[in-house]
Amino acid sequence: MRPKFKVVSLTDAAAEKIKAIMATAERPYEGVRVGVKNGGCAGMSYTMEYAEAANPLDEVVEDKGVKVLIDPKAVLFLLGTEMDYKTDKLSAQFVFNNPNQTSACGCGESVAITPASSGALEATA
Repeated sequence: MRPKFKVVSLTDAAAEKIKAIMATAERPYEGVRVGVKNGGCAGMSYTMEYAEAANPLDEVVEDKGVKVLIDPKAVLFLLGTEMDYKTDKLSAQFVFNNPNQTSACGCGESVAITPASSGALEATA
């Protein structure tokens, strides 16, 4: 049996930052929920929030000791995405390196994403 393909993977920096955030959260959470929503000048934006529990249809990814829950409607938009955490002189933020992203707005708040074909998901399973 082949290992299950991870829809999203984490860099070491992203995993460590999520662990640090979760350790200081007001209460225990199961993980972080990652998704996409319509909006912004480029059409879509990434979402990230605490997740109290997995929903029955969530795609659950465990990577580097972190649990990431992905809304089933976002799976084809996020397929193959690497989540990173970048720090520079003026900002620190989570960055999504997404092969399905076709463009981004100038302010960096929204992106255009073309969903991967459902065949891509089947080919990796």
